[in-house]
Amino acid sequence: MTEQSPSIPSLAGFCVGITAARRADELGALLVRKGAVVRYGPAIRIVPLADDTELHAATARLLDEPVDAVVATTGIGFRGWVEAAEGWGLGEELLARLGRATLLARGPKARGAIRAAGLSEQYSPASESNAELLQHLLRSGVDGMRIAVQLHGEPLPYFVDSLREAGAEVIEVPVYRWVGPADPGPLDRLLDAVLDGAIDALPFTSAPAAASTLAMARRTGRQAALVDALTHRVLVACVGPITAAPLAALGIPTVQPERARIGALARAVAEALVARSPRLRAAGRQIELRGQAAIVDGHLCEVAPAPMAVLRALAAEPGRVVSRRELTAALPSGGEEHAVETAIGRLRTSLGESRLVQTVVKRGYRLAVER
Repeated sequence: MTEQSPSIPSLAGFCVGITAARRADELGALLVRKGAVVRYGPAIRIVPLADDTELHAATARLLDEPVDAVVATTGIGFRGWVEAAEGWGLGEELLARLGRATLLARGPKARGAIRAAGLSEQYSPASESNAELLQHLLRSGVDGMRIAVQLHGEPLPYFVDSLREAGAEVIEVPVYRWVGPADPGPLDRLLDAVLDGAIDALPFTSAPAAASTLAMARRTGRQAALVDALTHRVLVACVGPITAAPLAALGIPTVQPERARIGALARAVAEALVARSPRLRAAGRQIELRGQAAIVDGHLCEVAPAPMAVLRALAAEPGRVVSRRELTAALPSGGEEHAVETAIGRLRTSLGESRLVQTVVKRGYRLAVER
């Protein structure tokens, strides 16, 4: 099917998989607006605050005795903590306790949440980094201090351990804890799609989602295949270096935006996918290969997985004759030589120009590139 468009969206023809939980809809909407097809496979779920016994226990511990300092790492986490305390009837007591402590905010959103609660922060690093926040605390001296650290979704072992080694008593306040998905089916199907070549990019918004995705692959015997796909074929994007850590540990390269924001992540995905799209000229036509489609002279041509795999194999070395055996190996599910002939026929139909793919008798097929 060929569709003419005067202005083709930047992600038209690409399919992006999303494993996020809390901000999946926001990220998905941004990608769809850019023309992508989005498939969801949540890798994590958030424990509801009202049901979180660990958060309640940490709050009660903080209220038992005065604290010297409280670290707010995220705005949504700090707000959620206060709202949960209000639901338990502890809101006023918590705010009073926080108001008598030194408040430190990691970034502007955490600062905003502190001020919205009627409190004020004493320090916030210009870099918005936990590392600078930690260094400020250590330089100030924390020996003998009681410090509460509001976490968001994942532990901060280096941060907490460094404070304890320096002599502080640390209360970890886990807000919005992430655990595995209640229904692993969508994630399982998303992994299948990645391995089948139907997914072009996997953006991650949190380290737990990345770790959970890898864990699912490991449990089902697909980790080696997944790592290979993410290393050589699928674009992997992460909102920041912390999110990328589980992937980097396996040697998987990632793209990261300059700012750790969802909008910036969506733009980074779009720019990287377009930049790596092969472009060539054949039979007088300008062709750009997208993940699941091709653009021929400004026309978006949808291409099914098998013909698309053949097109990619032919475009890997434009003009070279590719044997039927090589093309058979490139098909998503393999098959016999007649499957290649079928895929070639469908490819010519999809591109709307039979001359783009030439048959070389007894040898195979080639793209009619202009030399």
